[in-house]
Amino acid sequence: MPVKVSVVIPVYNPGKYIDPCIDSLLRQTLPAGEFEVLFVNDGSTDDTRERLEKLAGEHPHFRVITIPNSGWPGKPRNIGVDEAKGEYVQFVDQDDYLASGALQRLYDMGHRNGSDIVIGKVASNFRGVPHGVFKKNREKCTLHDAPLYDSLTPHKMFRTEFLRENGIAYPEGKRRLEDQLYMMQAYFPAKVVSILGNYTCYYYSRRDDGQNAGSAKIVPSGYYGNLREVLDVVVDNTEPGEFRDMLLRRFYRVEMLGRLSEPAVLKYAPEYLDEMCDAVQGLATDFMDDGVHDGLGPVLRLRSTLLRNNDRQGLVQISRFAASVKAAARLEDFAWRPDGRIDLTISGRLVHGEDQRPLTLLRRDGRYFLHPDITEGLLPDGELLDVTDDMSGFSAELSLRNRETAVEWSCPANFTARVEELGDDVCEVVLHGSGQIGSEAVKGRGRVSRGFWDVWVPLRGLGLVRKARLGADRAPEVDAACLPASLGSPARAVIPYFTDPHGNITLDVARRAKKLAEYLEGRPLQRSPGRSELRLDLFTADGTGTSPTTLVLSPSGGAGGSSHQLRTTLRPIDGRAHLTVPDRAPGIPAGTWKLAVRLDGDKNPAFHLCDVTVAKNGRITLPASLPEIDPGIMLGITSRRRKARLRRALRTVGGPIVRRLPAKSRKRARRLAARFTG
Repeated sequence: MPVKVSVVIPVYNPGKYIDPCIDSLLRQTLPAGEFEVLFVNDGSTDDTRERLEKLAGEHPHFRVITIPNSGWPGKPRNIGVDEAKGEYVQFVDQDDYLASGALQRLYDMGHRNGSDIVIGKVASNFRGVPHGVFKKNREKCTLHDAPLYDSLTPHKMFRTEFLRENGIAYPEGKRRLEDQLYMMQAYFPAKVVSILGNYTCYYYSRRDDGQNAGSAKIVPSGYYGNLREVLDVVVDNTEPGEFRDMLLRRFYRVEMLGRLSEPAVLKYAPEYLDEMCDAVQGLATDFMDDGVHDGLGPVLRLRSTLLRNNDRQGLVQISRFAASVKAAARLEDFAWRPDGRIDLTISGRLVHGEDQRPLTLLRRDGRYFLHPDITEGLLPDGELLDVTDDMSGFSAELSLRNRETAVEWSCPANFTARVEELGDDVCEVVLHGSGQIGSEAVKGRGRVSRGFWDVWVPLRGLGLVRKARLGADRAPEVDAACLPASLGSPARAVIPYFTDPHGNITLDVARRAKKLAEYLEGRPLQRSPGRSELRLDLFTADGTGTSPTTLVLSPSGGAGGSSHQLRTTLRPIDGRAHLTVPDRAPGIPAGTWKLAVRLDGDKNPAFHLCDVTVAKNGRITLPASLPEIDPGIMLGITSRRRKARLRRALRTVGGPIVRRLPAKSRKRARRLAARFTG
C-alpha cells in the first residue's frame, strides 16, 4: 500500500518528554499501513536509540535512523525528507504531539487540493499562536491572499516532491531562525497552500525543565545575521512595493522591534541593550525603509522613530509605558439563546498605569493625537504623534480558550469603536459589541471537549494587542442570568461560573469539576398543574437529548429508615429541564419523604427538590406550596404536546393511506396535516 505520510521527528535525549508524541502517533486514525514514522536520532547519549529501536520492532511503520550528533534539528529533518517514502512529509518535534485525527485530516485536505503545504491548527500552553491564520478553513490560498507569514514554524505537512523539486532544505549546524528561512523558501514557490482551521492538529507543550527549543538567550549578532538571510529571501522573491513592505513589516514588527519591546527590553543589562540595538539598527537601515515604517501602528511607529534616532533610553521608556497598558472588558449582559449558545454584550477599552486610567487621545482641529503625557520626552517639544489615520484599527474579538489544553476557538462577535469625550478635548476609544459563545457544535466546529473554557476578549488599538478575561467587571443582573445548562445529545452539563477570587467567567463543560446541584441551589422550582412534573431552573436548548436519571426518596426529619430510588427522565421542555415524578412508589411506607435527584452521577450527592407525601397505596403527592409554572408557558407546552400527539396519530393512521395516493394528492394531504400540527 502506498505510504501517504512520512512523519519526521528529530530526536536528541528526549527522556520522558517524547512519551506524549509516541502515544499520539500510535493513536492516529490514519491506518498504520498508510503512514510511516521516521525518528532521526541525532546521536543521543542516553537510552533513546535502544528504546526507539524496540518500539520500531513492535510497530513496522516506525523506523529509526541514527546519525552522529549534529547539534541542531536541521540536518535530521533533511535526512528524514531524503528517506521519506510518503506522498507528504509531516514535521513533529520530540516534545510535541498530534491530535489523533491530524494525519488523516491534513492528508485528505492536501490530497483533494493538490496542496504543496497543509497547515493544521495549533495550540500551545507556552508560546504565541497566530490565531488569525486559523479563523477558517482555506482549501486553497497563497502568500498573496492569506496571512501565511504569521505561521513560520515548520510543524506542517509538505508535499514531498515539492520540497525535493524546489531544493527546499534546512541549513545545517547550530543557527537561529532556520525555521523562518525554511518556511519563506517554501511559501514563495508554493502554488497551493491549505489551512485546516476547524480541527486542532498540533500541540506545543511546555516542558517542566524549561528546555523547549528556542528557550536559550540569543546572541544578537548571530541572530540578526541569520535574520538577514530570511529578509534576503523576501527581497529576492518580490518587487518593491506594498506586498514586499507588508512582508518585511512582519519581521520588523516581530523579530526586530519586538526584541526592543516589553517585557524583554525592561530586563536587558545596558551592554546587552546596546548589542541588540546595534544589530537591529544595521538590519533596519538596509531593509526597513519609509514604506515599511509608515505602515506600522502608532506605538510601533514611535519605537521605529526612536530606533532611527538611536534613542535607546526612549525605547526603554516607551516599553515601560506599554507594559502598563492592559485591556479592560465589562460584561454588560448574559443571555442563553434557544440554540444553546450564550449572547454576551460587552464593552472594552485600553487602560494603563497602576490605577488603570483610560488610554487617552487629544483632539485638535478634527485630528487625533496620542496624549502628550504619554509621549513626553520621546518627541521634540511641542510635537504630537498623529493617530488619526489609525483610528480604524481599533477592534475587538471574542474567544473561548481551554485552560488545560490551550485550544482556542474564535467566536462570532461584532464590535463598534466609539470616541467618547472625557472633557477638555481629551477622549478615549471604547469598543461596544456583542458575540456568542457556545459549547456545542457549530458550523465548521464540533462540540468543545470536556474541561474549563475561559472567555477572552482580545483588544487592538494604536498598534497594541492586549487580551482581557471577561466577567470580573460585570452588570449586577448578570449573575442571575448565568443559569447552569444541560445541552446537546447526549446531554451534558455546561455550567457558567465566576472564578474565585478574580470573578472571571468560565464554562465548566461536562462536569470537569463543578456540579449542577451546587449551581441550582436556591434557584426556583416549579410544578406543573395536574401533573407530577417539576420544572427546574436548568437551561436546555433545542435539540438537547433526554437524560435518564434517578430520584431518591429519603426519610424526612431525621427519621430512621433506608432511602429508595426511582428511575425517571430529565426532558428539555421550553428552555428548561422537566423532571417527571412517578405517580406511585410501590413498597415505600406512607409518610413524608425528602425528594432529591441525582444530576451529577451516582457518586455525588443528590440535589434536594422538595418534601413529598407518600400515601398508603404508594401514591406520591407533590406539595401544593410549590409555585405553578407560569400559565403562558404552560399554554405553550400544552399546545405543543397536543400537536405532537396529533402528529403521531396521523402518522400511525393516515400514513399508510397517504403513501398510496398519487404524488400531487400526497403533497396536498401533507400540507393539510401541517396546518393542524404546526
